[in-house]
Amino acid sequence: MSHAVNDEALDTIFRNARTHNKWLDKPVSPALLMAVYDLMRWGPTSANVSPARIVFVISREAKERLKPHLGPGNVDKTMAAPATAIVGHDLDFARHLPKLFPHNPGAKDWFKDTAFAEKTAFRNGTLQGAYFVIAARALGLDCGPMSGFDNAGVDREFFAGTAVKSNFLCNVGYGDQAGVFARSPRLSFDEACKIV
Repeated sequence: MSHAVNDEALDTIFRNARTHNKWLDKPVSPALLMAVYDLMRWGPTSANVSPARIVFVISREAKERLKPHLGPGNVDKTMAAPATAIVGHDLDFARHLPKLFPHNPGAKDWFKDTAFAEKTAFRNGTLQGAYFVIAARALGLDCGPMSGFDNAGVDREFFAGTAVKSNFLCNVGYGDQAGVFARSPRLSFDEACKIV
């Protein structure tokens, strides 16, 4: 039994997938966003820490709250996107480890050092953010991941009173091909990799 997915699936999530900047006026249902999370949550993280936290900004009111924190080049495409995911990571992820890593009851104590906990949250939250993009594409959505926003402002607006910090934004919906740029080159295997 092969574990490899077929070429059509690989095209959908990697080879033909593009970063989108323009969006069709077609909403994304909460059920579909829930399905994206349900798929992405199975991706591995170290010690199953699972620090990613996502706020889906959909309503006009919520978009207006996000707008002042966007870089100028990201305003129009974000305001037009059916949904914008604020992908963050919870610095207090360890409190969930008794549930997430039950075979080692002391795992929570591994992260008492706040600097180590912060690195762990950022690294694994970023990894989960990549799973989010892949899951969204696999379920038929287009994505526009981006930096170019005021993290501190977004954290105050959407994560106040929590230990969650924003990492990146990802517009999600059904992309308008008219807004897709020409594909940029990628590094070859020999330029980016070594086998030792």
